[in-house]
Amino acid sequence: MAEMKNTNSTGQAMMRMMSGIAVLVVLTALLYFAAPDSFYLWAKAIHILAVISWMAGMLYLPRLLVYHADAEKGSVQSETFKVMERRLLRGIINPAMIVTWVFGLWLAWKGFGFQGGWLHAKIGAVLLLSAMHGYLSGAVRKFAEDRNEKPARHWRMVNEIPTLLMIAIVILVVVKPF
Repeated sequence: MAEMKNTNSTGQAMMRMMSGIAVLVVLTALLYFAAPDSFYLWAKAIHILAVISWMAGMLYLPRLLVYHADAEKGSVQSETFKVMERRLLRGIINPAMIVTWVFGLWLAWKGFGFQGGWLHAKIGAVLLLSAMHGYLSGAVRKFAEDRNEKPARHWRMVNEIPTLLMIAIVILVVVKPF
């Protein structure tokens, strides 16, 4: 019964996420056609909002994994972490990463023609952040199957990687050192 409720709840969360993305796509298209001259600034704003959402999740998910690693497998606490991790990943982190990439690539093309050493380095750092995203997605899957073999200490160290990448990306975008 609890598994059925979990599945239904997850399905509803996925529908809300997909509906939200559909609304964003429709509003973005309307904005693009209604105000093409100011679309670049709107795209930049949407990109920044998506980055903030993605980073919030990327900073929080490893912290959840730290606590989950210490929870006894099969316990109520462990099952609660599974739900939290899945919802965070599917409802916030995944959609935010997609929106970040879509608008970021469009901005890189429209604003800079994919030119500039700083932009290439930034894209490289975002690729590393995306790889970290993939690593965390795999970890969530392993935790969901009670197959995590990494101690909490590992997840504490992993928790620092998104922060370091974020610092590098912000410096590259703001300072444009090369």
